[in-house]
Amino acid sequence: MSVFVEVALPVPLRRNFSYCVPEKLQGDVAVGLRVKVPFGRQQLIGLITAITDSCDLTPQQIKNITQVLDEHPLLPTSLYKLTLWAARYYFTTQGQMLSQALPVALRKGADTAPQSIVLYCLTDSGKQAQVSLLNRAPAQKKLFEALQQQSISHDEFINLEYSKAALKALEDKGWVARQNQAVKIDLSWRQQLEVTETPHKLNKQQAVAVSILNQQQGFHCSLLEGITGSGKTEVYLSLLETVLKQGKQALILVPEIGLTPQTINRFKRRFSVTIAVIHSGLTDNQRLDAWRQARSGQAAIIIGTRSALFTPMLYPGVIILDEEHDASFKQQEGVRYHARDLAVMRGHYEDIPVILGSATPSLETLQNAISGRYHHLSLSERAGAAQKVKQGIIDITSQPLKNGMSASLINEMRMHLDAGNQVLLFLNRRGFAPALLCHECGHLHECDRCDAFFTVHQGLNEICCHHCGNQYAIPKQCHQCGSTMLMGHGLGTEQLEQALNTLFPTYPVVRIDRDTTRRKGSLEKQLHGIHKGEYKILVGTQMLAKGHHFPDVTLVGLLDVDGALFSADFRAPERFGQLYTQVSGRAGRADKPGKVLLQTHQSDNPLLRSLLQKGYGEFAREQLKERQLASLPPAWHMVVIRAEAHLAEDADKFLSLVSQLLPQDKEFEIIGPIPAPLDRKAGKYRRQLLFQAKRRQRLQIEFENILNQIETLPEAKKCRWSVDRDPQDLM
Repeated sequence: MSVFVEVALPVPLRRNFSYCVPEKLQGDVAVGLRVKVPFGRQQLIGLITAITDSCDLTPQQIKNITQVLDEHPLLPTSLYKLTLWAARYYFTTQGQMLSQALPVALRKGADTAPQSIVLYCLTDSGKQAQVSLLNRAPAQKKLFEALQQQSISHDEFINLEYSKAALKALEDKGWVARQNQAVKIDLSWRQQLEVTETPHKLNKQQAVAVSILNQQQGFHCSLLEGITGSGKTEVYLSLLETVLKQGKQALILVPEIGLTPQTINRFKRRFSVTIAVIHSGLTDNQRLDAWRQARSGQAAIIIGTRSALFTPMLYPGVIILDEEHDASFKQQEGVRYHARDLAVMRGHYEDIPVILGSATPSLETLQNAISGRYHHLSLSERAGAAQKVKQGIIDITSQPLKNGMSASLINEMRMHLDAGNQVLLFLNRRGFAPALLCHECGHLHECDRCDAFFTVHQGLNEICCHHCGNQYAIPKQCHQCGSTMLMGHGLGTEQLEQALNTLFPTYPVVRIDRDTTRRKGSLEKQLHGIHKGEYKILVGTQMLAKGHHFPDVTLVGLLDVDGALFSADFRAPERFGQLYTQVSGRAGRADKPGKVLLQTHQSDNPLLRSLLQKGYGEFAREQLKERQLASLPPAWHMVVIRAEAHLAEDADKFLSLVSQLLPQDKEFEIIGPIPAPLDRKAGKYRRQLLFQAKRRQRLQIEFENILNQIETLPEAKKCRWSVDRDPQDLM
């Protein structure tokens, strides 16, 4: 008897593909296994979604599967259901969604069975060596002292950012050796949990939150809304102790790779358990090893960024999203899923609690909490001895500025620095200057592929487009008039760093942005230097605003926020409120009083006044009312179709035809086609079609009805188009 399988492949075609199973493999196939199959001229790896005894294709059309790669299904039933739900919700294919749920190494055919691991341990001569001999080699000393406690696996070595040069030096001395050890699945943590750090005493609000979260059984989604510095992490740790003692695993998602070392160290200090780490900064094999540890139950805690959402847990216990409001939880390329929303669905399928933590919750989450769909917990007091931060506005209208800084701000900085404290300056523009200006004719040098100006990077001696990556050496002459009088226009973090070194020569400056943290381990090194007090002035972009704990920072200055107050994106006020609150939350986190100063030309702006006088909580609730009046998300539900083409009319015509396929009435609105705020990017013209509905279900049904028609439009082949459900960015 013939056996056929339906296989989901990572291709954009919205269907699964039928293959015949050779007789010798018929006993090996099951739903959820990976198979290698011929597809055109190539061999692809996909997942079996169904097994049948009949097929509509003719014998000449159907091909045989080449190989079955697994003995058991890769994903538990709950995760498999989640990917199928997500494929439908985000209007993508099952194959593309399933491939998102697997580490890259598994998509390429790697073995799921655990392999041997490399352990670093002290040799006999290393055990007898004196650590004092390494006093002049701090990196070697740090690694040596860690190895005196216990052997370190290669994964731990990478995750904890030990120095490779230090390891080689210790190996050359004959003090450290590598051992290959067969992987043994150690589940001892489930019988006896070792807590290696005395928990901090919880304040009343923290204790109430922990008590409520511990009482919840099964699926519950809770919003933990705590002001910056209120001790949300301590609540997570207390909850984790209960979960781990029950023999269950925890999945913790953080928005940025930069926050993972800090989070790992905090959790490692508290619990002596295996922690699996998953983020894009690791190699494919490192991510696969972490995936195996989580799937086998060996890793009690899984910490990662957006992609870690799909990591299987043998004993699922809780999912925690820290900084749930952060835009990086939404994938902006390929399958545009939102990790926060899928985490809630995963909790529902696995019947476990989900905790969303933030000082500045997104309006979507806040709406769910206010309406009662989520349990709402508040932490309105700063933890420990931390005091409430003082806030102030510096009106810079008509004031002379020195590299973007007013005299008032410079004087305030001097006072805090002279008192032995640290100062943080926030400027959300990397590079030396946002544009290159000709002083003679006024020409601003524009990217030849985008509707955007080149950013000047003086340290790299180049001008670069931050939208398409286009870059050139800094020109010697103006492209318009040939003049050599070229200058940077505006202020970037690189220029600010130079100015601060001149203004405050005795206080070391550190700049943290995407340019200074490109090298692996550089961000961790800089953060370590800040905590040790090596740097007194911190300059940075949004990377410094998220979740970092700097106990010695007593002054935070925001240099240029006016641009954030005016934007084509309806989410701009919400983003500004979150950004201001998060940045200001870096001040006065320990027992020293903190101060926040905001420079602006818009001192009477109602948005700004509302935020400073009422705080983010009230500000966000006002924004919710405005969104409801304007019929915008989260009151209504939105989908954006984006199209880009070499000819603007091709994108316009395609989206016009799509808009004609959709209804338009009081509960279903169509906007567009309209140009994107950045009209031309990387040589292509970009257009958008927005449509939104009062009811989510109707939006789903209407769009599903026309999806096949859209794909058959001849105009669809003339442009590149994509669908974005619940868009977070309209740029």
